[in-house]
Amino acid sequence: MTGKPPYPVAAFAALAVAGVVLPLPQGSWIGTPALVLPAAIALAGAAALILLRRESWGMAGLAVASTVIGAVAPLEAIRLLGTGVGIAAPGVWLFVAGLGFLSWHAMALLSLLSGRADAGAARWLALTVPAAFGLWVLYLWQILVVGFGIPSVLLPAPSAIGQVLGGSQELLLADFHQTFIKSVLPGFAIGCASGFVVAVLVDRVPFLQRGLQPIGSLVSALPIVGIAPIMVMWFGFDWQSKAAVVVVMTFFPMLVNTIAGLGATGAMERDLMRSYAAGYATTFVKVRLPNALPFVFNALKINSTLALIGAIVAEFFGTPIVGMGFRISTDVGRMNIDTVWATIAVAALAGSAFYGALALLERSVTFWHASYRQRR
Repeated sequence: MTGKPPYPVAAFAALAVAGVVLPLPQGSWIGTPALVLPAAIALAGAAALILLRRESWGMAGLAVASTVIGAVAPLEAIRLLGTGVGIAAPGVWLFVAGLGFLSWHAMALLSLLSGRADAGAARWLALTVPAAFGLWVLYLWQILVVGFGIPSVLLPAPSAIGQVLGGSQELLLADFHQTFIKSVLPGFAIGCASGFVVAVLVDRVPFLQRGLQPIGSLVSALPIVGIAPIMVMWFGFDWQSKAAVVVVMTFFPMLVNTIAGLGATGAMERDLMRSYAAGYATTFVKVRLPNALPFVFNALKINSTLALIGAIVAEFFGTPIVGMGFRISTDVGRMNIDTVWATIAVAALAGSAFYGALALLERSVTFWHASYRQRR
């Protein structure tokens, strides 16, 4: 993307000015120092962006700073007015909408600058932009829940979820250990390893491919809620049954992707190896397996999310009194929705970290591959 961002910063100024002028139920924003100061700073930043339409690091930093400082105003307004402000405070929501426009503009500027930055700055921006977007989503979630007085039993605020994360660390850590360490990791390792080995056998014995691939498609279509109770009956209520569900869910994605990767080697490369009198093993190790690595890592990344989902769902059907799935199912019944969302947050962070670790490993192993060079 080139050229100036097509997002009108003037829209922020118009909405922010309307937000400052419109009255609130207990008076006007004018005369409230806690609100006027951040609002004025944000408006000054927006005015500078309007007057100085330059694509530079200074302009991007100004947009980010104005958004962060201006975010204090609506949060402070809701704090002063109490919960349940709702549509009775139009100034608050107009100012939030203006912050949205300004934040959008800031992210657009950073994205434009990332294409011109060096490798280190581009890598930093690749993390900064999605992180800033995630923080904006959390901010909007917090202000909507508190501002409209949404009951926590329906949707708790991020601040309430953070309190549970800080105050129930031992409980959440025990659930994480039971689900992720004892169920996900062993099942993931066994399922992916066995899928890879069987894929090599299928590649060596072609008629197995015609027999196993339809079975793989059939098993992949089976619902988790149908497999999990059977595995609990076979392997018991402890982690072994959850790991078995993970094995079933991760085996066939690895099988299918590895077979596709091994078949991606071109005829020219195979002919070249035959001209060198290379046997099957040498051709496999030197040519076919390296070409299949992007497919293998694609299966690993897919399985990293499938494994966590499978283990959590399997815990709904029988588990010791610990585990993420157990915590979600029991605390929903007890109406402890804050704890449920905190468990979901832990699962999301664990899954994202697992996926990210595999992506970093893929980058370090397949940096030479054409598919990686094209992504860069």
